[in-house]
Formats: sequence, structure tokens, C-alpha cells
Amino acid sequence: MNTTIRFLTEPFRRAVPARDRHAAFDDTMTLGERLADRVAAIGGSWGFITTFCLFLVGWSVLNSVVLGTRAFDPFPFIFLNLMLSMLAALQAPIIMMSQNRQAAKDRLEARLDYETNLRAEAQINRLLDEVAAIRAELACGGPVRQVA
Repeated sequence: MNTTIRFLTEPFRRAVPARDRHAAFDDTMTLGERLADRVAAIGGSWGFITTFCLFLVGWSVLNSVVLGTRAFDPFPFIFLNLMLSMLAALQAPIIMMSQNRQAAKDRLEARLDYETNLRAEAQINRLLDEVAAIRAELACGGPVRQVA
């Protein structure tokens, strides 16, 4: 039985191990791409959102209650608005770069999945042909030959 299994599966054994898709893609990343991914990961986390909300509340309390009339950024918080606008102007393109990279990574993964599916389909068709040949020879009562 073991010999039969080895005989049937031998053509499908891989000579080269399957490559890790993520490692193959990550090896080609530049410093800027890695930085963009890191900024997107931090900027899109609940920890960042919570910390940033606490910063905004602290800024508002400091400039309206604590410092009172000597606040460096009084109530309309114009300086804070300027800083938020600059942060948004820098953060948005960086996040978009990361999303574009992720889309490219997804396309690579889909292409590799497609190639794997084609190989699996070819192997299944070959096995079906071999099984059909064996059935035909058994039905005729003749000797079972090996299909190469």
C-alpha cells in the first residue's frame, strides 16, 4: 500500500519548497515603505486615537482653565488647528502609500494563489486520468500498467 501511495504522489512532490509570500514581498520593501506601514499601523490604532483625544482634552483644559487669561493658545485654539491641519496633511498621504503597498501585496498573493490552484487542477486531472486508465484495464481483465 505504501509503495502505491508513493508511486501515485511522486510526480507531485515539490523539488523546491513553497516560498513565503509575505517574506518575499517584505524583502523588497524600502525604508520609506516600512516607515509608511509603521505610521499607518500606529495612526490607525485605538491606542493612538485614545492618546490623541486625551492630548486634545489636555490642551483645551490647559489653555482655557489652567492658564486662564495668560493662555498661549486662547479659546478658538488657532495654533492647535494649525498643528492638526499639518498632521492631517502629512499623515493622509503616508497612510495612502501604505494602503497602495498593501494592495500590491494582495495582488501578489492572489497571483500566487492562482498559480497554486492551476498546479492543483493539473495534478487532479492527471490523477483522474490515471484512475480512469486503471479502471479501464481492470474492466478488461488485462494487466495493470503504470502510467508515467
